Amino acid sequence: MKLVYFAWVRERIGRPEEELTPPAAVVTVADLVTWLRERGAEYTYAFEDPGVVRAAIDRVHVKPGAPIAGAREIAFFPPMTGG
Repeated sequence: MKLVYFAWVRERIGRPEEELTPPAAVVTVADLVTWLRERGAEYTYAFEDPGVVRAAIDRVHVKPGAPIAGAREIAFFPPMTGG
């Protein structure tokens, strides 16, 4: 699946996107974040407070418990403000 990173998440990880195949045990967005944090210091830094980073599956905002099966793209980004 394609993972896309925006704003400071991208800056901390050091790349805008990547293709990854998570293990079968990774079934939700929260599982994916946990798995990513184990991939290296840059991911640990980007997801140091997983409750802050938002996610979208195939361009639809989702909660951490959302299943990732069948997802083509998962995006991670910080909270947004408007005004």
